[in-house]
Amino acid sequence: MTDLKKKFEAAVANSKNLSERPDNSTLLKIYALYKQASTGDNTEKKPGFVDMVGRAKWDAWNGLKGTSTKDAMQQYVDLIASLS
Repeated sequence: MTDLKKKFEAAVANSKNLSERPDNSTLLKIYALYKQASTGDNTEKKPGFVDMVGRAKWDAWNGLKGTSTKDAMQQYVDLIASLS
């Protein structure tokens, strides 16, 4: 396992124990970076208009299209570190 992958997994664990809940835009960024790092580019169908939360998540993740797994992992690690 690479050093970055270990840091990423530690950051995922730390994200569940943040001292205070981040604002919604930060939560969307955390979600999008996690999905990009763990799954890659978004290939899912865009949720319907009435599913506002699902749509916001889809848009956030889709905005990272083309970001490499390594870059997404590093950005996720850095973001969680800045919130801890």
